[in-house]
Amino acid sequence: MTDIVKLQAEMTEWRRYLHANPEFGFEEKATSTFVAAKLREFGLDDVVEGIGGTGVVGTLKRGTGNRAIALRADMDALRITEHGAPAYRSRNDGVMHACGHDGHTAMLLGAAKLLAEEGGFDGTVRFIFQPAEEWGKGALAMMADGLFERFPFDEVYGIHNMPGIPVGQFETKAGAFMSAEDNFEITLRGIGGHAARPHWGNEVLVAACALVTNLQTIVSRRIDPADIGVVSVTELITDGTRNALPGIARILGDARSFRSEISERIERQMRIIAEGTALAYNVEADVHYTREFVPLLNDPALADEAMTVAADLLGEANVRVATKPMTGSEDFAQFMSRVPGCFVFLGNGKESAPLHNPNYDFNDDGLAHGMKFHAAIVRRRLA
Repeated sequence: MTDIVKLQAEMTEWRRYLHANPEFGFEEKATSTFVAAKLREFGLDDVVEGIGGTGVVGTLKRGTGNRAIALRADMDALRITEHGAPAYRSRNDGVMHACGHDGHTAMLLGAAKLLAEEGGFDGTVRFIFQPAEEWGKGALAMMADGLFERFPFDEVYGIHNMPGIPVGQFETKAGAFMSAEDNFEITLRGIGGHAARPHWGNEVLVAACALVTNLQTIVSRRIDPADIGVVSVTELITDGTRNALPGIARILGDARSFRSEISERIERQMRIIAEGTALAYNVEADVHYTREFVPLLNDPALADEAMTVAADLLGEANVRVATKPMTGSEDFAQFMSRVPGCFVFLGNGKESAPLHNPNYDFNDDGLAHGMKFHAAIVRRRLA
């Protein structure tokens, strides 16, 4: 039997190594090399690198079963400068694991080692280490590179740590769990000029400020209150300076929803409001709208299975059914557009800094819980 205490120590060592050496999406060359070397060391049947650029897929077979289960971890870091000062602080200036993908990778490596040593299932396990989750391109890149054709599987499971939930607790729900994410960029064009003579030109900053405010009426006045929608402006960029009025303004942001009809309505209303505001201020408007993440919809039966597994491991009191979906987005949803699956949250502690915060750090006490869940869902679904 595997020494779990020793494996916990190994996972902590791997996690801290990865934390100290973060890499941005599609740049995870050292990370994927590290992952592939570990999988080969564990004795997996097959390890393939370079899937979707820097992705890795490991395959482990036991028995004669013809069903396959996939487990997925994301590997990429964020362009954030770390503020914390642990001994394993990021050595890559301006890049850090501010979302816990170092922990996700380490716990899936731990599950691979445990299952390779102990077995306990009948069928095939695919260990998917995905690049570029943060900007929603990694799953699609692996799929475009033949992930499903080259490494077929019937179900897929994933874990994300969650600050605010105690360590040792899991949370998920059937159906809509995380939202779609659309991105938009609205460009306003006018005539800039001297700040002392605004009437000589046709500046865009006042129009941009009005447009930012007007966009907030989409959810409050154009979306059914029973539906969930979010429109957030995150940047307002101009070519002006302290004493020069801008002639160009760019408004950037994102929109969240759970149904395609709501996404389409948000885009349609955004275009109407942008054109109307531009007309009112005698400037021109151009709207660029893209859909980056699809909604994450947990299969109801597999969500029940996941909660049963978590309850068996940690007790029913430590498994929470989410009361409402989360408006964050997750690239894992692309895999579940092809096969059924379930995504769960693993507690990172009540005192954890938020995700994407420069003071965030993955709580190593959660590694064994995630590793055991991965292994247990495989053994239950490939009994």
